[in-house]
Amino acid sequence: MSAKEVRAFSAPGKALIAGGYLVLNAEYKSFVVALSARMHAMVSCQQRPDIEGVYVKVTSTQFNDDEWNYRLKKKNGYVPLEINDLTNPFVEQVIFNVFNYFFPEEVPFNYIVIQTFSDAEYHSAEGTVQKVNEFKEFNFHKKDIQDVPKTGLGSSASLTTVLTTCLCANLMADLDVKNQDHLHMIHNLAQVAHCQAQGKIGSGFDIAAATYGSIVYRRFPPALIADLPTMDLVYVRQYHNALKGLIDRADWNIFVQGITLPPGLKLVMGDVRSGSSTVKLVATVQKWYDNNLPRSFDVFEEINKCNNRVIDSVTQLTELSSTDPERYNSILASINLSPKADQKSIPEITELEHAVLKIRELFRAITKESGADIEPETQTTLLDKCLKFPGVISGVVPGAGGHDAIALLTTEGTDMAELTKGNPDFEAVSWLKVTQAKTGVREEDPRHYENLHLK
Repeated sequence: MSAKEVRAFSAPGKALIAGGYLVLNAEYKSFVVALSARMHAMVSCQQRPDIEGVYVKVTSTQFNDDEWNYRLKKKNGYVPLEINDLTNPFVEQVIFNVFNYFFPEEVPFNYIVIQTFSDAEYHSAEGTVQKVNEFKEFNFHKKDIQDVPKTGLGSSASLTTVLTTCLCANLMADLDVKNQDHLHMIHNLAQVAHCQAQGKIGSGFDIAAATYGSIVYRRFPPALIADLPTMDLVYVRQYHNALKGLIDRADWNIFVQGITLPPGLKLVMGDVRSGSSTVKLVATVQKWYDNNLPRSFDVFEEINKCNNRVIDSVTQLTELSSTDPERYNSILASINLSPKADQKSIPEITELEHAVLKIRELFRAITKESGADIEPETQTTLLDKCLKFPGVISGVVPGAGGHDAIALLTTEGTDMAELTKGNPDFEAVSWLKVTQAKTGVREEDPRHYENLHLK
């Protein structure tokens, strides 16, 4: 029985800082920050002559020892069949699409085990125990994964991306996540699998951030994925050929450009332990948009102008930190002044502040007109109170809004947990230990996930 070298990968979560709702439209750009909270997976493979076809086991021991076991065969179009009748659409669509893309005559290693791990920030920590080794620390839950509240950092996209990478590594011996062509393949496969698992063609910003890191993003045309044929056992090759043509296509008419927060600034996220249904929010806003044309178009255009101002301001501040570090450092020092009312006007910062405030104002108007809780009153109150602290530049409810975690842009030295300690206005807020991620999907050392024990 031969075995393949064990490999491990991780992919980051995300926060959509500018572009909420507009990110669904291919005409508009958005700003997505990848987060240090990552989804991890370790893949081991063996060749077992006693197995007919391919056997894939995916485990999630952090969540009540969850696991899914699949059998798949080439003659059945590599459709994964779970032997215990359990369902996990994200895992299933990844397996289905990766195997249909490569469509191997013989799988070199037909017994595949993928162990998944998620950093603590993705889920509520209530009722957990910590297991650690010298490299990692993970929360272990007594509930199945679907029963544990999420914080809205994009766990399904991170999982889809890292699972795709693991399976590609099994079928492609020289897979290198630093190779742009390989990243392009991973991204495209993960986009297809994620859309199919969700039952809709989303904007894809979360998969793009999980693959590439912090980016300015403009979506792909939905028709790319919508035009894939339905899988049919009579026409197995038809799906494979269409999928391969799509994944290998050089131009998805997508815009992905790396961007980082300026030096000395950081993203701070506060979980309010509530959460919202993105699907319902999007449907409600879309109905409002359709019923209020052309005025709704004008509102989106105004939001788009402000989104671009945010992106331009971040870019300009980053450039200023290099071209005039003395001025830049004086700006950072001014932001930390208290009380904030005494600060002198700083054009580079005021442009950013005003753009974010205008975006929030416009989304509050949409909230009032549509009934979609994009920025609920409780979140407005919370954000406004955050803006009064020294070191805080701006704040939003990222993504589709609602009652998910809030996101603040602050200076590096700003400690929101300390500033709000004992303050009853913030008793429902848990400040997440996340920072901006420097990379998207990356390879990890498998030894970092071994020998976990109770803390």
